[in-house]
Amino acid sequence: MTCKQVTEMFPDYLLGSVDEAAKSEIEAHLISCASCKEEVESLRAIWTKLGTLPVEQPSEALRPHFYAMLATYQQGLQHAPAKLRLRDVVNGWLERWWPRQPAFQFVFALLLLVVGVFAGYRLNAPVAHESTEITALRNEVLNMREMVTLTLLRQQSPSERLQGVSWVQRIDRPNEELLSALLHTLNYDPNVNVRLAAVDALYFFVNQSSVRQGLIQSLSRQTSPLVQIALIDLIVELREKRAAEALEKLVAKEKINQEVKQRAEWGIQQLL
Repeated sequence: MTCKQVTEMFPDYLLGSVDEAAKSEIEAHLISCASCKEEVESLRAIWTKLGTLPVEQPSEALRPHFYAMLATYQQGLQHAPAKLRLRDVVNGWLERWWPRQPAFQFVFALLLLVVGVFAGYRLNAPVAHESTEITALRNEVLNMREMVTLTLLRQQSPSERLQGVSWVQRIDRPNEELLSALLHTLNYDPNVNVRLAAVDALYFFVNQSSVRQGLIQSLSRQTSPLVQIALIDLIVELREKRAAEALEKLVAKEKINQEVKQRAEWGIQQLL
C-alpha cells in the first residue's frame, strides 16, 4: 500500500471496520513508514479524547423552546423570503472561500487590499502614470503570493505543505528563495506525498539551471523508492546527461530497492 492509500483508510482502521487482510497491510506499512505512524497515532489520540467527552442530556424545556424558535423562524420566512435566501447565499459563499486560520485570514485580507488598490488605480490613475503604477502593484501581488507560499511550505501539517507546493505552480517566475524552499521540501520533507508533489512542481521550472542541478543532487538524498523513481523518470524526460554519474552511484549502493535499481539502470541506458 502507498501512503495515500493507507491514510485514506485511517478512519475505518481506527473504527475497526476494515477486514483482516487490509488491517495487516496497514499495520505492515505503519512499521516501515514513520510519517504515517505519527499521523495515525495523532488521530488515535484525538479519537480517544473525543470518547471521553460526557454525553449532554437535554433538559425538559428543550422541546417547547425548539418549537417556539421554529415557529418564529417560519414566520420570519413568510415576511422576507427573498432577503433571507440572498443572505444565506452570500454567507455560504464567504464560508467556502474565507480561510479558517487567523494567519491566513490576515494574508488573504492583505491580498484583497492590494487587489482593491490595484483596481482603484486602474480606474482613476492618469494614462501617463498608469503603466508604472500597475507594474508596482503587480509586483506587490507577486510578493504577497510568494510570502503565502513560503509560509505554507513551513507549516507542520502535511496538507498545508501540499497546498504550498501547489501555490508555487501558480507563480510564473518564482524567485531563488522560493525555488530553494521547494528543493528543500523535496530533499527533507518527512511526508512522501509532499516530496512527490515537489517533484511534479519542479517540472515547471526545469529551465532554471539551479533546479536541474538540485534534481540531480536530490537522487543521493532520497530514501523513498517512490520519490527516487519519480526523480529518475523526470531526469530521463529532461535528457539530463549530467545525471548519469549520480544514477551509477545509486545503482552501486548495497541497500537499494530492486525496482529503483532497475529503473536507474534503465535511466543510464537512456542518457548514454
